[in-house]
Amino acid sequence: MSNLNNQIALVTGAGRGIGQAIASKLAGAGADIAAVDLKVEFCAETCEKVRALGRRAWAYGADVSKAAAVDETVEKVLADCGRVDILVNNAGITKDTLLMRMSEADWDAVLSINLKGTFLFTKALTRSFVKQRSGRIINIASVIGLVGNAGQCNYAASKAGVIGLTKSVARELASRGITCNAIAPGFIETSMTAVLGDDVRQKLLAQIPLGRLGSPDDVANAALFLASDQAAYITGQVLTVDGGMVM
Repeated sequence: MSNLNNQIALVTGAGRGIGQAIASKLAGAGADIAAVDLKVEFCAETCEKVRALGRRAWAYGADVSKAAAVDETVEKVLADCGRVDILVNNAGITKDTLLMRMSEADWDAVLSINLKGTFLFTKALTRSFVKQRSGRIINIASVIGLVGNAGQCNYAASKAGVIGLTKSVARELASRGITCNAIAPGFIETSMTAVLGDDVRQKLLAQIPLGRLGSPDDVANAALFLASDQAAYITGQVLTVDGGMVM
């Protein structure tokens, strides 16, 4: 059983879905949670769940694509919590459309949140991780970053970028006892997939050998493993959680 007693985990995009599930899973293993979302009130439910598990929780509002906001948030977290042991870069958005219809604004928005946000939080915490000579960085990528998808050029590019960033950070920080890994979820039951029609859902299920969409808990279980001492010798890897869709 993973033991994260008294560790501090900072989770971005923690207000719902996969981020909320990861925060709850880490709290269940003993971690205290610094929950970050676009607005501080978005984290209220997550903080309630964490506290119900007997752990401490703090809520922060930040636009992850803005360097000043990220740096200010990290300063607040370190002041409130004393340290951060685990960083989960989960915040992400989609703005799907075919390439020839995609606006520059839609491209920039997705790359700024999904990729730049991951870069900014990782950079902001690196000095602290290096000083304590330990840290777990877990980036939420996507199988779309591995195989691409029509209508998601911006999203695929952002998640492929997250994978490249993960591997580079892993190489830079390994000598300081810091690991950096990515999780690439497949199709997960969240608000993003809830809007899919039955015909689209059936086509998706036909691509998944296990025959079902994943749950946020499936991704959270992988995050818990990568955050734990059981993954101490794993870095620079991409763990797909996709029911076998991408092999």
